Amino acid sequence: MSFRTIEFSNPDLAPEGVHFVTVKSAALKRRADVTFFVPQGIRAGKLPLVTLLHGVYGSHWAWLYSGGAHRVLTRLMQEEGLPPMMLAMPSDGLWGDGSGYLHHAGADYARWIVEEVPAAAALVEPNCAGAPRFISGLSMGGYGALRLGALHPDSFTAISAHSSITDVAQMQGFVEETPEQFDLVEDRPVQVLACLKMNAHRLPPLRFDCGTDDLLIEHNRTLHHELDRAAIKHVYAEFPGGHTWEYWHEHLADSLRFFAKVPG
Repeated sequence: MSFRTIEFSNPDLAPEGVHFVTVKSAALKRRADVTFFVPQGIRAGKLPLVTLLHGVYGSHWAWLYSGGAHRVLTRLMQEEGLPPMMLAMPSDGLWGDGSGYLHHAGADYARWIVEEVPAAAALVEPNCAGAPRFISGLSMGGYGALRLGALHPDSFTAISAHSSITDVAQMQGFVEETPEQFDLVEDRPVQVLACLKMNAHRLPPLRFDCGTDDLLIEHNRTLHHELDRAAIKHVYAEFPGGHTWEYWHEHLADSLRFFAKVPG
């Protein structure tokens, strides 16, 4: 895949290992931003790609500068021997308070994540092309990770999510835009459970967690119980904490450890 236009940040001016990229997205019909992190000192060879999706109100810099994702990965590599991974942290497309990573009439925010972000990653670091791909996210991004991972089981080696919205209807607790304004043209379910059931026989390894003080905890518990009822294998965990960056910074490590254990 090629982009009509692409702009890269100067590596001498950006933080070490961090790359800011702006591409002309065919899926979105406009420019879009992605932040990448490539650990320093990696050896030649395939480099797994972890896509991290942000929540409502955020953008491509959120996982880096609010969540410290690059620092979490670096610490795990240094202290626990976690294998190197590349992080892709895309904008959701900046529609309204949050696009939901869905297919709107005017732009396909799902295709942007599934197809174009990995293509941009390969331009930054060619060793990620053909390597295992993982997807994770928080809140709206957790919804995107669970749903897109379920709908594209051949594209992702494993799925992990934090504090997830589990149905696009729950976006109404966060966003200003009405359901009618979303103007969705999806031909597949918008409920996470339905998407997981669609491909239950070929889902990649799956985990998700939520804080016990999170406003979305009951939705996550319901998803866990329904997956158990459907005999869909998954890992679910609850930890102290709420819908906060402190929680996501801490528990991103659980996603990265989970990904590291999945055979490539």
